[in-house]
Amino acid sequence: MNDPGLDGPIADASDQVKENVDEKPDDGLDEEEEERSFLLPARWWYASTGFPLIAGTFGPMANAFSICALVENWRVEIPPGGTEEHGIDIKDPRWLIAVNAISLVCALTANLSLLLNMAGRVSFSIAQPITIIGFWLASILLIALIAVAAHAFHAPGVQDQALTQAYYYAIFAAGLYQIISYLMCVTVYGAFRGHYSKEFKLTMAQRTLMLQTIAFLVYQLLGALVFSHIEGWKFLDAVYWADFTSLTIGIGSDYVPKTHLGRGLLFPFAIGGITILGLVVGSIRSLVLERGKKKMAARLTEKTRAKLVRDVQSAIKKNHHSKPHGVMGLDKEHVDALVAQPGEGDISEIERREAEFLAMRRVQARADTTRKYYSLLVSTFAFAFLWTIGALVFYKAEKNQQWSYFQSLYFAYTSLLTIGYGDLQPISNSGKPFFVFWSLLAVPTLTILISDMGETVVKAIKEVTIWLGEITVLPNEQEGMKDRLRHGVYKVTLGKVESKSTKPSDVEKGKPPSNGGTDFQELHPGLARIFRVRQKKGQNQEQIAAKDRLAAEFEESEKIDESIARGRGNRSEEEEHHYRHVLISQIRKLWVDSTAATPKKYSYAEWAYFLKLLGEDESDSSLHEASPSPARDEVENMSHDGEEHGDPDSPEQNEVEPRHPRNQRNVQISTGEEEETGNISSWSWIGSGSPLMGNKAEAEWLLEKLFERLEESLHDLKKGKSGSKDQETPRHDRGKAFTAGKDQIST
Repeated sequence: MNDPGLDGPIADASDQVKENVDEKPDDGLDEEEEERSFLLPARWWYASTGFPLIAGTFGPMANAFSICALVENWRVEIPPGGTEEHGIDIKDPRWLIAVNAISLVCALTANLSLLLNMAGRVSFSIAQPITIIGFWLASILLIALIAVAAHAFHAPGVQDQALTQAYYYAIFAAGLYQIISYLMCVTVYGAFRGHYSKEFKLTMAQRTLMLQTIAFLVYQLLGALVFSHIEGWKFLDAVYWADFTSLTIGIGSDYVPKTHLGRGLLFPFAIGGITILGLVVGSIRSLVLERGKKKMAARLTEKTRAKLVRDVQSAIKKNHHSKPHGVMGLDKEHVDALVAQPGEGDISEIERREAEFLAMRRVQARADTTRKYYSLLVSTFAFAFLWTIGALVFYKAEKNQQWSYFQSLYFAYTSLLTIGYGDLQPISNSGKPFFVFWSLLAVPTLTILISDMGETVVKAIKEVTIWLGEITVLPNEQEGMKDRLRHGVYKVTLGKVESKSTKPSDVEKGKPPSNGGTDFQELHPGLARIFRVRQKKGQNQEQIAAKDRLAAEFEESEKIDESIARGRGNRSEEEEHHYRHVLISQIRKLWVDSTAATPKKYSYAEWAYFLKLLGEDESDSSLHEASPSPARDEVENMSHDGEEHGDPDSPEQNEVEPRHPRNQRNVQISTGEEEETGNISSWSWIGSGSPLMGNKAEAEWLLEKLFERLEESLHDLKKGKSGSKDQETPRHDRGKAFTAGKDQIST
């Protein structure tokens, strides 16, 4: 640098890069753990994450039901000509209360142990035996009480008696405890077999869901306690009221506030319950719909990609590639390019690679469509199951009201959709507890169903409405009628009829990608770390603008030094500065894309440009491989599927295979004056190591790779200042390869 004011910061930056490389900060470990979780097969992901989350969510619900089973008597005497809902309490024996209390203590201890283990306060090996044994003992004790109460629990001198709501709450609690204990056994089994870590790596959404569920249940019980005293209700009747009030079902009947105090307290209680419920629904969406969809999308994409590989190999062996729709519905031109070998035949390497890229885009689109409609099918089935089975239980429970099954279906439907006419309501001691349990299960079920419908049915109706508007009363000025009609046919046929012909990308010109006119918003955290800029919460616009100016100054300084080197005739130094200048420019644009609400997908021309920045040329067939075979894919994916068995504590056993072969650069750093040497593996767009197959968004993946190149370049700059200026590492060659045609590249 010729500007003395910039020499210091660049030297500091290179020192910081060296420190970051040597120290290996914890951020990388978190990303590695996240990658390991993402690569787990679905069955082990459920065992490592899903089952503990179910235990942490339904455990507090079971505890709440245990409290309901303890606070009231289990038997009532039915008066002559009366019904069980108007029965007179029969006092429970002391042994029943004692066993019930011991069961609750065991369950609370198990639940506390599980939560402390998830918070990292108690080790896995200590907490999990306590959790499993505690839930199991709580269940066994309740099952014993339930069995005694159902067969030999008749009060002396009472002619006609019935079991109360507390008895049925005990049944639900015992069932949940049993299920949770067995699920945690599966979790412990998988951990000790080495399929995943023995420590829970819960995300913020997972922790939040558990805490919000506990808060909602505590809020319901406290509200029921207050209103039971104000309105003169039994506590469990007040729990039933609090449930249909917070869920906005509004059944009404005998359980409505009638006192002025009760009606006045309803205002804060209802708004508080609805608010907490909204938070729970938001957490379910964030957890199940975002994380679950990513996991399902990854598995379906891999299966669809494997089918593409098999189709390509079949086309090569059986010479079926002359058929226009023999491979994933691709046209003959793209199929011919797919079956070609790198550097052979009349098809150029650019055309062959672009055909692979377009095939992977087709794989992504097909997998995404399959995921959406498969999710819709599963969630619709879950809703139908909850509706019909719930109606069947209400039909059996409300025999005193002589409900028909159709009336039960009607009541269940209006309750699930929170319509709540109030013309039908459960009044039996078994119907009310089941309604509470059933309606709480409906919260995640309806949340997932509505979200899946929003991605499919609602979205399709919205697109059709917009399309009809464009061809009728709301024409689009940018397209003609013919193009809009053609686009409508494309949508109706699910992409079978192309709306526009695909033109080959002009990759060799090295045209840089555009950020779509989006302004730079905030500096990438890595750049901020280089310049020792701390990330603070609640940053104002002035701080963001200062970071922007800092990055812009760095970019401008490289541009100035490039001009100075050009004036001196130092071609090598000019290329280095130009390379860093372009890297910073593209990092800033990619950071904007990575913060967008909808993940951006780049065209093949844009990917080729970025790969050229990373030192790879799409026109160089020596860096690429032919379409992979299913056998080789199976070998490469064995570590991703977690099928190996061995020492779970072995680093080799637990190490995550890189998702992209180009991460396998066998870089060897010596201790003397020797330079670093690199080796880039060949790869294919439709291989298992394609960058389109990772768990990260395209902008995020590219951003990290470009930032790594910037760190390497700054590291090389530091080495050059130390006296190695005449020696060039292979990473300089990447910059030279990129800047060789820089006159054709717009920066």
